[in-house]
Amino acid sequence: MSAHRRKTTTRRRPPSRRRRLVRTLLVTTCALAVMAGGGAWYLYRDLAAGIGSSKALEGAEKSKFGDTNILLIGLDSRRDQNGEELPQEVLDQLHAGSSDIGGYNANTLILLHVPGDGSRAKAFSVPRDDFVDIPGHGKDKIKKAYGLAKARKEEQLAAAGVKDSRELEREGREAGRAAQIATVRAFLGVPVDHFAELNLAGFYHLADALGGVPVCLNKAVKDRYSGADFPAGPQTLDGRQSLAFVRQRHGLDGGDLDRTKRQQAFLAGATKKLNSAGTFTDPVKLVKLIDAAKQDVVTDRGWDLLAFVKQAKNLSGGRVQFTTLPVERFGRNLGEDINVVDDMKIKRLIAEQIGPKASASPGAPGSAGSAGSAAGAREASPPPASSPSPSTPKDGGGIPCVD
Repeated sequence: MSAHRRKTTTRRRPPSRRRRLVRTLLVTTCALAVMAGGGAWYLYRDLAAGIGSSKALEGAEKSKFGDTNILLIGLDSRRDQNGEELPQEVLDQLHAGSSDIGGYNANTLILLHVPGDGSRAKAFSVPRDDFVDIPGHGKDKIKKAYGLAKARKEEQLAAAGVKDSRELEREGREAGRAAQIATVRAFLGVPVDHFAELNLAGFYHLADALGGVPVCLNKAVKDRYSGADFPAGPQTLDGRQSLAFVRQRHGLDGGDLDRTKRQQAFLAGATKKLNSAGTFTDPVKLVKLIDAAKQDVVTDRGWDLLAFVKQAKNLSGGRVQFTTLPVERFGRNLGEDINVVDDMKIKRLIAEQIGPKASASPGAPGSAGSAGSAAGAREASPPPASSPSPSTPKDGGGIPCVD
């Protein structure tokens, strides 16, 4: 009887302080895990539901061996995704003139190649004035493919009786995206797996969402057209300054080609800031970045952005090699300045760099160095006679310095 009582008493003994602490920690950890997972899922669903999506890549050929090619399209448009004019106060901040300027030219075209084997990613800038074949149109500046197709589609729909301005804008832009992607794909000779389209205000909002983007200049610049007014050396640009930085071409020795270097430097700085600022692990910063994306970004439907965000975290540690595709010489067509390019030379360069047999060989033609060499834009080939030779970029605290 006494033994039975002792056994019962033992079973009912309250848990020790250590056991209670362990149990509390386990419950708390589980709760935090559920909250974190739920928060990440909520943010992803919020982004997927809010960001613009496009069918422009449906049925398109895909890359092999786990590789991914992403086309980044920067539109020189002063209108929002519905075709509405941006508020005047926003235009004033952008220093970009009225909403009638710029049209729907793709002034930024960058193909980002992410190898399936985890090796260094490569980004190829396509100069906007390259004179190429535009499917269904003939030869013209590559930047025009978007706007030409958009206008043609809207004319067709209007002739068929469509009057709703938003429908015309939506369908016109879909045609523009498809045409721009098809033009780049034919020019480079590689598949495009995904794309991201950013309007002019996107640079502004992205920089603000990141709390500024670090860049470095070899010399001070001042340009009344873009609003660029920066001292020499490393510095952090806010939204307004970032847009002026990527838009400047007046006063630069290489003109548009030097502006391409600015775009590369901006991307290098933005990806560095993404990693160093802890954006992926800070919910407040991540929400701000997502809100910016929903305002200004359109991507292809079905792209798993959450997976790419995790991948982008790995790309932000200086693991992107930037190259600007070579220009043979400058010319004129119908009164406009153009870049004369060698189509087959471009295709060979791309195949050597990212084709199935391409290796990480540092001696491969067209190499422009590491991500820290974003300014080595035209080292892939001799520069045009009318353009200065590229200079070796100085380092600005881990950020490439550009002219």
